[in-house]
Amino acid sequence: MARRYGPIDQLLMGVDEMLKGTRVRAESPQARPTPTSEDVPELRTDADRRHAAGLMRVNHAGEIAAQALYRGQALTARTPEVRAHMLEAAVEEEDHLRWCEERLAQLGEKPSRLEPLWFAGAYAMGAAAGLSGDAWSLGFVAETEKQVGQHLQEHLDLLPQDDQRSRAIVAAMHVDEMRHGEDAMAAGGRRLPRPLQRLMRHAARVMTRSAYWL
Repeated sequence: MARRYGPIDQLLMGVDEMLKGTRVRAESPQARPTPTSEDVPELRTDADRRHAAGLMRVNHAGEIAAQALYRGQALTARTPEVRAHMLEAAVEEEDHLRWCEERLAQLGEKPSRLEPLWFAGAYAMGAAAGLSGDAWSLGFVAETEKQVGQHLQEHLDLLPQDDQRSRAIVAAMHVDEMRHGEDAMAAGGRRLPRPLQRLMRHAARVMTRSAYWL
């Protein structure tokens, strides 16, 4: 008989998958190529390189959290349609994760050392959102992607102007995140109460400020 995995089992398997990195996903035939502009030289100063790396480490941490959110929401979704919606979005987010990790390697930096914390916390939040009902869970996706879109737009303003590689990745991510949010609302998402929106912004600030350095 096939073993049925409970929520804790699935959480631990998800953390293990994140810790293994993105090498297997990079070889997937469904993986999209990394967005890039024409061949451009790397950043000229160490200060610009460190700053770009800090921002891309934040983006990578955000994608770790996105994987966890979607998988947690899929676990507790009420209908097969919403579960499929969450898993499909998670697969597309894998491209973002790989793009950010590749860019960090190019910049000579590593992802956040707090990856397990980001994954576990986001997974729990996603599972809780799913338990509240599919409409609220989809609304949670929409609000999350709205805030992520704002965050990515800020990064486009903050990245060094000559860092065309990082800017191409962030711009492509921004397009995908906006679409995910629109799709969630079109699928029946409910707008979240303002206090919850503010709480989500506060949690995101904690993660972004920590991941920039750690």
